[in-house]
Formats: sequence, structure tokens, C-alpha cells
Amino acid sequence: MENVIIIGGGTAGLAAAVYAARAQLEPVILKGDTPGGQITLTDALENYPGFPDGISGFELFQTMERHAERFGAKLVAETVVSVDFSKEPLLVNTHDNMYKSKTVIIATGSDPRKLKVPGEKEFIGKGVSYCATCDGFFFKDKNVVVVGGGDSAIDEGLFLTRFASTVTVVHRRDRLRANPFLQKRAFSNEKMKFVWDSVVTRIDGENGVENIKLRNVKTDKESTLETDGVFIFIGHIPNTGIFKGHVDMDENNIILTDRRQRTNIEGVFAAGDVQDPIYRQAITSAGTAAIAAMEAEKYVASLEGKSYPGK
Repeated sequence: MENVIIIGGGTAGLAAAVYAARAQLEPVILKGDTPGGQITLTDALENYPGFPDGISGFELFQTMERHAERFGAKLVAETVVSVDFSKEPLLVNTHDNMYKSKTVIIATGSDPRKLKVPGEKEFIGKGVSYCATCDGFFFKDKNVVVVGGGDSAIDEGLFLTRFASTVTVVHRRDRLRANPFLQKRAFSNEKMKFVWDSVVTRIDGENGVENIKLRNVKTDKESTLETDGVFIFIGHIPNTGIFKGHVDMDENNIILTDRRQRTNIEGVFAAGDVQDPIYRQAITSAGTAAIAAMEAEKYVASLEGKSYPGK
């Protein structure tokens, strides 16, 4: 019987592990098959407090792992395949083992929706990005492309105008889906340009992104657009599939939590991108994870009728 099972080994999972381990709950972190999560795709993270000279996403992940292990967290390289939250203890199953726990913290993150075109995967961190807040600074006085037409695409595009010389929005429709306020700001920004009715079919370059290939969806005409970077904002996919039917979610499969990171199931908490479709930052993931871990500690204490750890 474990006190805390943390599902996910990214920023949220590891932050939760640090707090739970310091509380002597001896948490078990099931890291899954992509330990570190999205943060490991960030070449240089310059907005995480405590690192004024920046730090690579992979290095931050390794540092957080060491931090968690220092306080006694147990990191296990297993992937969760199913759960059962219908009774106590809570059950978490991997390919190899079944874990029983008093509490569970879900921190499986989300994945940006991909274009799935040639060059996209090859140029991640070399001009292809899914986070303007993370990487916008590196495109100062350069020309970038934003793919998408919703709130996230336009909001992030406007953010990029602080750095880039031009921000060209490529959208598959002839009008934006973003809210009217964002549209007004975008159309009035002299740095923003728009390519309508078009999709990206290829991303090319040598050592970094140099151009993209476009296809007009109405005319089938193909064209080439030179650019230094491609920021893709066509949505995120929360990694919550195995939790369907076990915890409440919204229509986009985002886990619903209260301000204390509690789900509708007692003893089950969620932190990071699985319950945050808006900010999706390393720092906000870590913050919600800290709350989840402290709430898990309180829940374990309530089960035992004492302050935890007991003396």
C-alpha cells in the first residue's frame, strides 16, 4: 500500500514528488514512456525562476529528478495502462505491476497537436516550436510563421510581435476563429500578416528552418514562404484517455478540478496540463503540483486521524 502514486514524470509529476517526499509520504512516480514531458523539447528555458542565465528543458528535468530522489521519491520507469478509482484502495495498473495507493496525483500532461508534415519533427528546437512564451525571445528581429486561427494562435502570435520583425499567420480558413477582441488587436498590429485558405505541407531548411511549403485549399496552388521559425498552435491533446469514466472531464477531455486540485473522486488529484488548458507553462504546472501534493498529504493524514508523518 502506497501513500501517494504520481502518474507522470514531467514538471508537474516531479514537483509533486518533491513536496510529497519532503512530507515523508514516500511517493512512487510512474514516469511513463516519455519522462520529462514537453519541457524536454525546449532548447533553452529562460522564464523559469531561479535560472537567470536560462536552462535547457532536459537539464531542468534532470535537476528535478535528482531533487525528488534526494528526498526519497521512488521513480519507476513504468507506463500506466489502466486505473480503478471506484473503491479503496485506489488501483493503478502498469504493464508489469498493480499498485495500491491511498492517493493518486494525475500529472500526465498534454501533447501539442502536430501538423504531421515532413520537416516538423526534424526541426523541433531548430525553428519549430509549440510555445511562444518559451521560445519567442530567440526570434528577435526575425520572421516567423504562426499556424492556426484560434485564440491560442492569435494570442501567441501577438506575443511574438514583441520580438519578431513579422508574424505571418497561416490559417486553413478565410477567417479567424479567435474571439473578436483578439482579432481586432491582430488586424491592427502592423507586424502581423495573414495567409488565408492555406495549409503547411512541408517545413524545409539546412541547420534550421528556412522556408515552408503551402497549399491553398481552394485552388490547390502551391507556394513557398521564407521564414526563420514556425510556431504551431492547432490545439493540445491532454493525455487523459486512461482516466475516462474514472474522473470528471470537460468536452475536451481536460480533467476537472477545484482550486485545491481535487477531482470528483476523493483522494485523486490532478496537476499541470491535464487540468489546465490555458497557461500550460512549466511554472504553473509546478505550482498546481505543489498544491496537489500538499492536499494529498492532508488527505492521508485525515485517513489516519493524525498529522503526517506520525511520530
